[in-house]
Amino acid sequence: MNQGSAVPSVARSAQSTVASLLLQQLRLNPHRVAVDDGDRHLTYTTFVERVRRLAGLLAGRGVGRGDRVAILSENRLEYLETYFAVAWLGAILACQNWRLSGRELAHCLDLVEPKVLLVSARHRPKLVELGRETRAITFSPAYEVALAAAEPAHLDLLETVEPEDPLLILYTSGTTGLPKGAVISHRAEIVRNLVIRAEFGVAPEDTFAAWSPLYHMGAAECSIGALMTGGKVTPVDGFDQDRLAEVIATEPLGWLLLMPGMVGAFADELERRGIVARGVKVCGVMADLVPPADIARITRLLDAPYANTFGATETGCPPCSSNLIPVGVAPARLSKQQSPFCEVRLVDPDDHEVPDGSAGELCMRGPTLFSGYWRAAEVNAQDFRGGWFHMGDVFVRNPDGTLDFVDRVKYLIKSGGENIYPAEIERVMLADPRVTEAAVVRRSDPKWGEVPVAFVARRDESLTADDLHRRCRDELAGYKQPKGIHFIDHDDFPRSASGKIQRHELEKRLADLGN
Repeated sequence: MNQGSAVPSVARSAQSTVASLLLQQLRLNPHRVAVDDGDRHLTYTTFVERVRRLAGLLAGRGVGRGDRVAILSENRLEYLETYFAVAWLGAILACQNWRLSGRELAHCLDLVEPKVLLVSARHRPKLVELGRETRAITFSPAYEVALAAAEPAHLDLLETVEPEDPLLILYTSGTTGLPKGAVISHRAEIVRNLVIRAEFGVAPEDTFAAWSPLYHMGAAECSIGALMTGGKVTPVDGFDQDRLAEVIATEPLGWLLLMPGMVGAFADELERRGIVARGVKVCGVMADLVPPADIARITRLLDAPYANTFGATETGCPPCSSNLIPVGVAPARLSKQQSPFCEVRLVDPDDHEVPDGSAGELCMRGPTLFSGYWRAAEVNAQDFRGGWFHMGDVFVRNPDGTLDFVDRVKYLIKSGGENIYPAEIERVMLADPRVTEAAVVRRSDPKWGEVPVAFVARRDESLTADDLHRRCRDELAGYKQPKGIHFIDHDDFPRSASGKIQRHELEKRLADLGN
């Protein structure tokens, strides 16, 4: 070991964090616009002042290093400043999905035990229904008064935060039917930001249009990354096509996120209005779930290549983030290129590496990785076995080194940018005593990429599809609702020798039904 590395000051000098990098932008670009939400244009000077005051307000509520703060809100300025205020204190922001049912939301809050909740007026009724509003701070005129009166957090608090400290908890669908909390550190956020810039050519001065939910990886990381490096963030309240088209026409954009299910509709909007993009470096996500013709069309309209990536909340854009589909091309195949910023292995069920041309589960390690799932020691031990993160996705490596996606080890439905595990829906259906078996499979969908469809065995013929749809509406988020329910006999479920339902056989049956 180099003797210098043992000196504490040497180690500390390499420990930038998300909030400390934001502070540098105050010094470098004090008059540059940091956030533009249409009605409010905040320079870095004003934005950092609000961040410090919110950090002071939270500290006054007892929030300190390692404490959790939950947020339940649509995209808005206050969401962005909360990211950095929590980072300033070394606390952890648990980003709540407002699309979840009350039961699911309660589980997510109970999992992290937040000391304080921040909520928008629009979503406050959800907390009231759960009886969780007593510790909530609502974004309102009263919030602005409290912010103005708060003592700004001290600069020396930044010195207590370390790169491996958790920054975010983003929820992912769980194989057991309830969401898990993926913990993402300052280190991971900083490196993910660098990877996006290195792979996609995003520049510090580029604008990011934050229209997809800020509780998801895409908008969260691109927003944090832009503000750490001197860019501008324009929050958009959901998929507002008019507003998004205006931003594209007037702002130089780095990465424009476009989710499956919206690409074709947004291309229609751009054509209808004759919108010419001021400049887009790269567009799109999840090319596998988008019709090739729509990829060719949107790239021509934006004059920007399409991101043919494969990543996850747990990994960031890697492991496959080095391939762009050229403008105007309708891809016939979607082979991925491995990012140079990670290591990848493909392994068999016994964790032995498979030869090229053979299917294996993709395992990854690298500096963009998350820090495990919150309070899930058994899951972490399994998923990080051998010092590699096992993604649960099966790939084949081609002779040229590219990777082709085959299937999911842990069966997952990706619908319009949202992840759905069959167990989430099956659990709700099996709670009905008239159901003896339920299995959910994916069905291709031209708008959403994939949607869930259920096969159900019933012991009581009075049970109808409407009965189960009502139960699902009461228990599950809208995007998790099954788009079809087929009743079959219990003995007709295809099973393996070990008795497990073979979903691929049900998918074939679904195709035969023409559904």
